Amino acid sequence: MVRKVKHFVMIRLGEIIIPVLTWVIITLPIWLSPFHPAVVAYFIIAFELYFLYKSVTTCFNATISYRKIQQASRIDFAKKISKSSRAGELKHFVIIPNYKEPVYKIEATIRSIVANDNPHRNLYLVLAFEKREAEAQEKDAYFRKHFSKDFADIISSYHVLTENEVPGKASNQTFAARVVENYVSRHGWSEHDCIITICDADSQMPHNYFSYLTYTYLRDPERQFHFYWAPVLLYNNFWDLPFFVRLQATLSSVLRLAFLNEKKKLIQISTYSTNLWMLKNIGYWDTDIIPEDWHIYFQAYFRFGEKVRTMPLYTIINGDAVYAGGIFKTFLSRYDQEKRWAWGVTDVAYAWKHFWTTPHIPVIAKAKKIFYLAETHLLWPTSFFILTISASIPPLINPAFKRTVLGFLLPELAALILTFSSLLLIVYVYLDFRLRHRLKVGNKIMFLPLLLIQWYLLPVVSFILSALPALEAHTRILIGKKITYKVTEKV
Repeated sequence: MVRKVKHFVMIRLGEIIIPVLTWVIITLPIWLSPFHPAVVAYFIIAFELYFLYKSVTTCFNATISYRKIQQASRIDFAKKISKSSRAGELKHFVIIPNYKEPVYKIEATIRSIVANDNPHRNLYLVLAFEKREAEAQEKDAYFRKHFSKDFADIISSYHVLTENEVPGKASNQTFAARVVENYVSRHGWSEHDCIITICDADSQMPHNYFSYLTYTYLRDPERQFHFYWAPVLLYNNFWDLPFFVRLQATLSSVLRLAFLNEKKKLIQISTYSTNLWMLKNIGYWDTDIIPEDWHIYFQAYFRFGEKVRTMPLYTIINGDAVYAGGIFKTFLSRYDQEKRWAWGVTDVAYAWKHFWTTPHIPVIAKAKKIFYLAETHLLWPTSFFILTISASIPPLINPAFKRTVLGFLLPELAALILTFSSLLLIVYVYLDFRLRHRLKVGNKIMFLPLLLIQWYLLPVVSFILSALPALEAHTRILIGKKITYKVTEKV
């Protein structure tokens, strides 16, 4: 009984530590300024300097990643693997988890897979349906009719949600991957030679994805412990979006581009690949969680240790941003999507729990992973408040502090640091332009003024569609009120 109580306390502590810190940081200027306004001022300045550092490194990494994508685009990976017998032995299983996705959306994704330059007939399409979707069998028949000749085989799975599972990608993918495991076992193939690619239903795969993946996988000496990821940029429906979602999609795309150059810190998002052997050995995706991409990385990390890494693929997957047809519906859907992503702060509890039960991993290495995870989820809801309004609070709450040199200079220093950070948006604008050109999204002349003006609304958009939903997710965790998985509407 005592052990169970200790276990519960440890898990609960892991769940609430970041949400508690979130609220402490946001409210710190209010409750600490009456007593120690100088401490608050130094904290705000330090936070903004750190944000400036993060902004500079993001711009640097995004620029380097874009240059590497340009370089990789000139390599003919299909030619490099065309005469490799080992490349022909690999089996690529592309799992497309879907639930109530439009047929035309999934069809476009499948066509992008078919259009790949992979020279070997070793692509297997896995249609991961939910049994509770009434149209699932009709969709299955449609895709089989139109694409059977384009794949070595088409495998269908119909996931039945069980009592202990949470609806979403994780439970669906696990069911589908187990179907693939049985398929591989029946054929007597090596699980090391079977690559699983999780492909979102709206992911437009680049023409060289599978040849590039094959080439990288075969050259990787520790491939059985690695994930492989190309950034999923949100430009597929760019000109259909309301401007506030378009701005958010641009920011997300540049940030994902920057992630690609983070080397050992890189963790995959959305659409990615790994091998069947590793997935099987970590029990596939935990089926009681919602955000699954970072979680599966930590499942593997705490099982196999520092050998687990996400390897970058310098090519671009083009995905859809949230668009529900109308402005208000799109706004709500985008808000819910961000809240669901921010729910990934629950991974801190998972990492905290396994920190104490994994002696095979060096303590410092584990601590760095947890710090990176915690930092990501802590900056998410807090940055807006510290960067925009915190510097004005100490002088208002403590008028005596306003008469000091530090109190007088604080708003000016904060504004100066924020100005330097804002200047880096020039790099974002340039990269956005280059990425859209590469993806043939183009620039509509009539929208050019709005593309520039929209950046002035960045604080408002960041608050409503980033800080606020993340703060709601953290608050729900604090009070024990869970969220439910909602399929993001993309029409």
